[in-house]
Amino acid sequence: MKFVPNLLSVFRICLIPVFVAVYFTDENDIKYTALLVFAIAGLSDVLDGYIARKYEAQTNLGKLLDPLADKTMTFTALICITITTPVILWAVLVFFVKEVLMGIGGIILHKKVQIELPPSNVLGKVSNIVFFVVCVALMFFGNLSNPVATILVFVATVLALIAFAGYIITYINIMKTRSNNVYTIGEV
Repeated sequence: MKFVPNLLSVFRICLIPVFVAVYFTDENDIKYTALLVFAIAGLSDVLDGYIARKYEAQTNLGKLLDPLADKTMTFTALICITITTPVILWAVLVFFVKEVLMGIGGIILHKKVQIELPPSNVLGKVSNIVFFVVCVALMFFGNLSNPVATILVFVATVLALIAFAGYIITYINIMKTRSNNVYTIGEV
């Protein structure tokens, strides 16, 4: 059972090109097929996390694959939506820079402090859920007026930046604690 969550993460990664293909071939204003693929990815993420926690099937590979699959799918959806709804280009840029900085921070933590990556925090999970809902709304209501789309994306982006600030605080605390040579995983 330990390998199932990782397989679900790989499955989500494999859904990304499928999502792109159906997003741009669906001629309806509402991207029904793309929504279905996106929803399947979201459900597989929930199932992945449930199985990993329930059966204690969390692995270092899973700690890498799960967020990679989530972020890549969300980023891909945002890019596709931006191509058809240019109002959110700024959000894609913010999302991309945030994720790159988090990735670099994670690599630095792993290399310098030599610890396992800390799990995602509640704000990060809430932020991902809100981004998922916003992407669904933008795909389902393709005719959203620009102000409504802008407000939805703004709220999701602010939540993502708040979560990012939380990760920065965790990073700083780990680095401070590590410099005092008193670090334990429970302090993350």
